[in-house]
Amino acid sequence: MQIHSPGKLIRAKEQHRAEVSKQTGFPSAATHYTEPSIDLHKELVTNPDATFFIRTEGSEMEYFQIHDKDVLLIDRSLSPKNGNLALVVKDGDFLVIEIDLKKLEMEYTLWGVITYIIHKAP
Repeated sequence: MQIHSPGKLIRAKEQHRAEVSKQTGFPSAATHYTEPSIDLHKELVTNPDATFFIRTEGSEMEYFQIHDKDVLLIDRSLSPKNGNLALVVKDGDFLVIEIDLKKLEMEYTLWGVITYIIHKAP
């Protein structure tokens, strides 16, 4: 697996908040329908200091329903549980594995637990 663009998630700066229009003349009829945008950092990330994202390349992870150009959210603070998908380092390469605590291999280093897989719509 190749890491296309690794990085640390940073908290989004404060966005513009919807307010009453400060214009002259007639206000827009839709002014009171404005809603704040969805912040995926607030919705998907529980520990921002230990959460990273990785964009994948290639199709070798199709078995795990991870496709080319998907984004993986990885939390390094979580302890792996049976059935979790995790990103590990084995022989200098990143791999995605499904955790099976009964068959725990010591040949890899756990890098983090995958919490979300974001697919691009076809």
